[in-house]
Amino acid sequence: MSDLMTYVYGVTRTDDALAERLAALEGVVGAPVHLISDGNGLALLASSVPAEDFREEALRRRLEDLDWLSAVARAHHGVVEAVAAYTTVLPLRLATVYLDDTRAREVLEAGRELFTDRLARLAGHVEWGVKVYVDPSAAPEPPPAPADTQLSPGRSYLRGRRQQQRHRDTAHQAARRAAEGIEAAGRAYASERARHRVQQGALAEAAGENVVNDAYLVPLERGEAFRAEVARAADGLAGVRVEITGPWAPYSFAMGPEETGDAAGAGP
Repeated sequence: MSDLMTYVYGVTRTDDALAERLAALEGVVGAPVHLISDGNGLALLASSVPAEDFREEALRRRLEDLDWLSAVARAHHGVVEAVAAYTTVLPLRLATVYLDDTRAREVLEAGRELFTDRLARLAGHVEWGVKVYVDPSAAPEPPPAPADTQLSPGRSYLRGRRQQQRHRDTAHQAARRAAEGIEAAGRAYASERARHRVQQGALAEAAGENVVNDAYLVPLERGEAFRAEVARAADGLAGVRVEITGPWAPYSFAMGPEETGDAAGAGP
């Protein structure tokens, strides 16, 4: 068995200028990036990587090493973003690997119709990420209810809890209004929307509760107008924060893992 495997980053249309741009680009594990062409204008962005790290069993173990996984992710996204600055890229999932270039080319040729369609759909578009957070602690507290000396400590506690719940409900209502404004901006400026799971636990690094985690596919010429409209969605809404990221290569609008052939690998 070969000591090297083929790692692929994405699908693009090839030309001589792109090949020259790749000459100075480093990919996963510092490997050079090359093109695997189908001979008809489509190509995979690829690198040769050590099989000892990327065979199925080894890769499964490696994915538990967060430092290694983070380095692979940075290199993968770095290649995709560098090429996306020049031409349309259909990103593939993180750690998509094939036995060799020949097998990768076979997958490219078999999926030519799908890849061509997806590239046409993504051409001239970028991805913007939009998250909405609710942070009731950032909103002004409502005035306390008048003191009632007749209330027992237990009843007084329950009244305070009800007041806190009303405060939380008010913040969530404001977040729904912000989300409605963002969706309206999406209808006006974006071609597509992708909904992701809200971030919780270790993924929820930002302050507040993440209640919306969406991505929008936006034509390049509409990007700044979309961003400005989304940024206004939380104006005047206490306890609500909108986070906008991008523009990115359109990861959320590529294909699912079942559409990338029989590669070994893991989703991003």
